[in-house]
Amino acid sequence: MLSTLTNRLNAFCGRHVALVLTIFTLLCAGSVWLSLNHLGITTETDKLFADTLPWKQKNHQLEELFPGEKNTLVAIISSATPEEGREAAHDLAAILAQDHEHFDKVSQPDADPFYTRNAFLFIDTKELEPLLDSIIAAQPFLGTLAADPSARGLFGTFGLMATALKTGQPIPASFNTALDGLTHTLEQGMTGQAAPLSWEKLLSGGLSDLGGHYQFVVTHPRPDFSSFEPSEAATKAMRAALNTLPSVKAGRTHALITGEAKLSDEEFSTVAQGMVIGLIISFALVALWLILAVRTLRVAIPILLTLIIGLLLTTGFAALIVGTLNMISVAFAILFVGIAVDFAIQFGVRFRCQKDEQNQPLAPLAALERTGKESGPQIFVASLATAAGFLAFTPTNFVGVAQLGLIAGGGMIIAFFCTLTLLPALLMAFRAKPGASSTGFTSLLPIDRALQRYRTPVLSIFGVLGLIGLCLIPRLSFDADPLHTKKPDTEGMKALNLLEENPLTTPYNAQVLTPDIATAARQAAAFNKLESVHDVLWLGALVPDDQDAKIQLIHDAGDIILPTLDVNHPAPPPSAAELRQAALKAAHSFDGLDGKLTPALAALHNALLRLSTAPDATLLSTNEALTHFLPAELNQLKTLLVPPPSITMQSIPAHIRADYIASNGAYRLVIHPKGQMSETKTLHRFVNELETVTPDISGPALEIIASAQTITHAFITAAICAIIAIALILLITLRRVLDSLLVLLPLLLSSLLTVILVITVPEQLNYANIIALPLLLGVGVSFNIYFVMNWRAGLHNPLSSPTARAVLFSALTTGSAFGSLAASIHPGTASMGRLLLLSLTCTLICSLVFIPALLPGEKEDLK
Repeated sequence: MLSTLTNRLNAFCGRHVALVLTIFTLLCAGSVWLSLNHLGITTETDKLFADTLPWKQKNHQLEELFPGEKNTLVAIISSATPEEGREAAHDLAAILAQDHEHFDKVSQPDADPFYTRNAFLFIDTKELEPLLDSIIAAQPFLGTLAADPSARGLFGTFGLMATALKTGQPIPASFNTALDGLTHTLEQGMTGQAAPLSWEKLLSGGLSDLGGHYQFVVTHPRPDFSSFEPSEAATKAMRAALNTLPSVKAGRTHALITGEAKLSDEEFSTVAQGMVIGLIISFALVALWLILAVRTLRVAIPILLTLIIGLLLTTGFAALIVGTLNMISVAFAILFVGIAVDFAIQFGVRFRCQKDEQNQPLAPLAALERTGKESGPQIFVASLATAAGFLAFTPTNFVGVAQLGLIAGGGMIIAFFCTLTLLPALLMAFRAKPGASSTGFTSLLPIDRALQRYRTPVLSIFGVLGLIGLCLIPRLSFDADPLHTKKPDTEGMKALNLLEENPLTTPYNAQVLTPDIATAARQAAAFNKLESVHDVLWLGALVPDDQDAKIQLIHDAGDIILPTLDVNHPAPPPSAAELRQAALKAAHSFDGLDGKLTPALAALHNALLRLSTAPDATLLSTNEALTHFLPAELNQLKTLLVPPPSITMQSIPAHIRADYIASNGAYRLVIHPKGQMSETKTLHRFVNELETVTPDISGPALEIIASAQTITHAFITAAICAIIAIALILLITLRRVLDSLLVLLPLLLSSLLTVILVITVPEQLNYANIIALPLLLGVGVSFNIYFVMNWRAGLHNPLSSPTARAVLFSALTTGSAFGSLAASIHPGTASMGRLLLLSLTCTLICSLVFIPALLPGEKEDLK
């Protein structure tokens, strides 16, 4: 009955070409309209999983209670000196805050007055005490600088050192770092390349690095959803603002832009570029293989047109069914080309070999009718089984592949109808006709017979390989880190890699919500004891330890230093002549002390002598470099030396408390890890240790691990459902258990061979390339059905038949489509292409070697 239906359908379409082409033209127009107006793309990896998952609900709860961390655009600023970095960040934040066209909110988190005012309290007591002692030791110099905050005043302090040496007082070793810095700036100044001196580093030494090497400006851009890269305009505005900063122009300050918005834009850009290029390459290679397969443009062009129209209809179907594509389902176009072309090739090759009883080519219409009768049922069963393989993923929680499965499953049905309706009409329109020569590989007949003769050892070898693949399944590993599938050399990823180097800024943190302060304190203490935890940031962590002792130390230092720094009328800026005189006087103050000068003082002495003979412009620029940040640093020091009140949880500013206490009273703990968290083992160890304290973990670290578990479970479930669905379709259509097994067995074997290759190559499984599994099922079941159904019809030499030719060229076209993915600049897409090629290779081996040996042959073929 199915043969009769496909026969009549082909005949009708062949006789009513104009009607069929008109219908498909209207359908294409509707699909294009739907695609342009109702089809979007999201690059959020968060959209790849169902919102009903427990770990997704935890993350959503966090986002609702603590909004403002999503869709950010962040400038990461690095500079030779911390002061220059802060100045650049402050100026950038001020510029962007005025740009209401591109930004909703701009902040500079590390410049909050609460942290800058209480900086000394957040330093460990063992480090604070020597820091304050060094500041007290520098009191005479600080007093001189406060009275004259210029190079003139600075050079005057060198005379104090000379006087101390002459009276037998040694210069503290802690001064050497400061002296080296001063000398370096003087030497740079004489070359005309003086960079501003860091007084923070001079006064605090290595403690200035405790806050990290970067400054941050965090923004929430206004997305332009009419663009495929919604935050592109905001990114350009931020970059333009950065380029106006003096220190950036001078090359002393550098900035990278990252954040979720930036990464999403880059992700779409690289994926889209790879997909477009891949689609073009796919069609070019598909066209080449089609010409070689059917040996005439009159058949190749109709197949290509059928493929293009089928793709347009599938795109319209996607717009109607899902509306928004994700980073996995966006690959449906290339995958449609790779799989749907198989149906058309089978039809086209079979059409080309239609002959009458006298072995002469049939008339075109008669050839169409017979082709529909012979190949229509096979293509129908193959399309149903392939669609079932895809649709099995639709009910899973892995929305990315579920969406792809829905689109591709519908696409297979669309491809079937296009092949059985549009293609016959186009063949008649292009006046295609069967060929005079055979389209099979007649030279492969000896191999057919050899595989039948030696079928036992051949099947034994495949059986051993299948057992090896089965044993290797536990060794398969899955990397669910979405950062590993992004292009690593983009600006956003480079910046993110910098952040990972610091435990305080790593994107791989974990978070916990606790109902009250007592639970928060208890769990924070427990987390801090874990080996893989660097620190736990929560409201209680903002209350420093040993405050009474620290405040007393600050009070004692302030009593000594503050009177010295409190100068009502500092000296006016010096002239070049005054600077020259001060440099020469400072240099001569060391005369007669050659034996007592340390290497640092000797270098400083020589630099002062050379500077005293420098041009006026050099003296003035050196003065600017030496003292640019000095007034601000002296003012900051005066602020820090005024003993602050003790910090309590209640005294912490409300805007900071809001970062750690939710509106419902829940307390948030942010847990920063130790180690290289981009390594899967390290990440798993971190999360496993956290779960020994509480299972209620959320945040990026858990999301990566939980998503891996979701994906693995989804694929196991879907694979089982797909095999059951395919088996039922085969049983219903083939009506014989043996025939169904003959289709399924090579399918399972090709899967096991793919496991062997994945382990051997090796190829890391990730959320982008794991879609090779449903595609393996789809492609493999099609090839197997063609051979088994032809064997049922009496074909016992499959390799020398037109079917083998069609399968081979179908595999070449599919491989070309998948290979174009492997050439993508996007690592996730490229890994998808590589794994698809591996699975296709295994499928082809099973189809062209295992199946011919598996299918029983006629007795005369075995002689």
